[in-house]
Amino acid sequence: MSCLTSAADRVSINKENLDDSISPRDDFYMYACGGWMKRHPLDPEHSHFGTFDLLRENSRKQLQDLITNLSENPDSKIQGTNAQKVCDLYAMGMDCERLNNEGAAPVLPFVEKINNADISELPQLIAWIHSGLGGSFFSTGVGADPKNSDRNIMHIGEVGLGLGDRDYYLEENESNAKIMAAYEKYVKRIMELVGYDQAAQQRVWGNVISLETEFARHKMTREERRNPILRYNLKSFAEIKKDYPLFDWETYFRNLGITDLTEANITSPGFLSFINSYIPTLTEQQIKDYLTFDIVSDSSGVLSDDFHDANFEMFGKVMSGKEEPEPRWKRAMAIPNSMLGEAVGELYVNKFFPDENKKYMLNLVENLRKALGKHITDLSWMSDSTKAKALEKLDSLTVKIGYPDKWKDYSGINIDSSKSYLENVYNASVWFTRDNYSKLDKPVDKSEWHMTPQTVNAYYSPTSNEICFPAGILQAPYFSLDADDALNYGAIGVVIGHEMTHGFDDQGRQFDKDGNLCDWWHPSDSERFNKLADGLVSQFDAVEVAPGVFANGRYTLGENIADQGGLRVALTAYLEYLKGKEFSEIDGFSPIQRFYLSYANVWAGNIRPEEILVRTKTDPHSLGKNRVNVTLRNITQFLDAFGIKSGDKMFRPESERVVIW
Repeated sequence: MSCLTSAADRVSINKENLDDSISPRDDFYMYACGGWMKRHPLDPEHSHFGTFDLLRENSRKQLQDLITNLSENPDSKIQGTNAQKVCDLYAMGMDCERLNNEGAAPVLPFVEKINNADISELPQLIAWIHSGLGGSFFSTGVGADPKNSDRNIMHIGEVGLGLGDRDYYLEENESNAKIMAAYEKYVKRIMELVGYDQAAQQRVWGNVISLETEFARHKMTREERRNPILRYNLKSFAEIKKDYPLFDWETYFRNLGITDLTEANITSPGFLSFINSYIPTLTEQQIKDYLTFDIVSDSSGVLSDDFHDANFEMFGKVMSGKEEPEPRWKRAMAIPNSMLGEAVGELYVNKFFPDENKKYMLNLVENLRKALGKHITDLSWMSDSTKAKALEKLDSLTVKIGYPDKWKDYSGINIDSSKSYLENVYNASVWFTRDNYSKLDKPVDKSEWHMTPQTVNAYYSPTSNEICFPAGILQAPYFSLDADDALNYGAIGVVIGHEMTHGFDDQGRQFDKDGNLCDWWHPSDSERFNKLADGLVSQFDAVEVAPGVFANGRYTLGENIADQGGLRVALTAYLEYLKGKEFSEIDGFSPIQRFYLSYANVWAGNIRPEEILVRTKTDPHSLGKNRVNVTLRNITQFLDAFGIKSGDKMFRPESERVVIW
């Protein structure tokens, strides 16, 4: 599978990543990653920086090279071409002089429209906002029907919060008090920048925090949002109007261009009931202040430096601990990279993703699929009838690697450099919103990608039963044709196994081989699975991530199951690959040791205390150290590979080990 013939000649473990002063039997994460962490101290720009972030930074530099050189392409001078759109958007983001001269002017028409509106026409106003500006009060969007995954339906869901998570509003502690004080300062500063005097700023702050706190009280918890059964409540349009009668749904959807809605999935019935009764209690001023702040805050990234600086002070510095913002080129590049993602992606794969990478990956994925099939077959806790259905689901798994077969058509987006940066971004957002709504009641396009090719990440989609590995993640140190196969299996191999296992985690297991939400498990198997999962939850719940703050094992359960499954399945695939090959040491490490060291290096990184608290509240992934140490302590092959025995800190008695897949 590798281009090189001799294992000894391949790129192997970088010993500079290790910290030999720490025993792998006491703290494997620090042993495997301590050297890397010392060589990569946090710079002022980052609240967290790890191997994953390093790969993202490398990808950003590749994209910067592509986009800046694209201006030399004659197509970039032709209005309507993708090259013109990408180049002009990037140039507008880089033009700090123009942005600062314009100040608040680009957003003022939105502010004026809200404040001049007749509040009796609130459904029309919210529909206008939902057409490309934001998701105030509630959200709507079209996506697959979880119980009939071949068709698209309307979904009505909860509103987002300015601080991201409900606990910032509801939990009283020193950290939250500091964040809330900074949020008050931010709200007032944002409103000052659009011309509000001190009295008006104070009023807006009072109204914003009052509404958002009420939203927080009625939103689902993080754990509830992870339950697909709770989030599926299909109602006819007649039922929606009957159950939530105090909002004019007919007018709202008509103003979105939807006149024939027959049904919708209510992802949070309790929240929508609250919104139905809450909106009529609000004054006109409360509504207008909330909507105004919401739109101005959401627009801050494409306005002048004053807006960006206020946003960074709040969300970058206070919440995440960053010392300085990203350079302008990174912020400017992010807009075309997301809004015209596949246009940029096509350029990216042509230059940075050779066909050999895709061939290797396809082979690797099939090896992992066979290995997961073996694990399912050998499970002691699952009945034969459920195993058969699990194997059917695995066989039906769709694999997407590198880039889509068909590129997205952006011809409907017009980028006009005579208009403001904000107006161009807003118009593109309107196009995307309409594109989404146009899919209502149409068949789901399962060839569509939900990540751009240049994205450094991967995903599993339960409603399409597919795994996707964009070209961006298929680079060193996660993957290289020149690397020792132990490194590839321990890094990208585990990522593949991780995404496959998501099809069988606490969420994914509730969808069948066709991506439909249904119970295909024998009841006794579900009971045994849940018992094992509860054991894993307890292991992570016991980890203190900051003084008095513990990890949330229930919220991170899906990712923790996938980490463990990915590790176990990738090792099985690697051992199968090694059959008949030389089982040799390199630099004193056996193949299995190199496999686990490679996995640990995937999560090497430094993180600020503030960011630990944010991620513990908002990230369904465990912190990198726990993804290594807590997970590996359950795996017997790891303990054996490093001679970890009773009395060692990394040892976990066999009776306490949790193995699911």
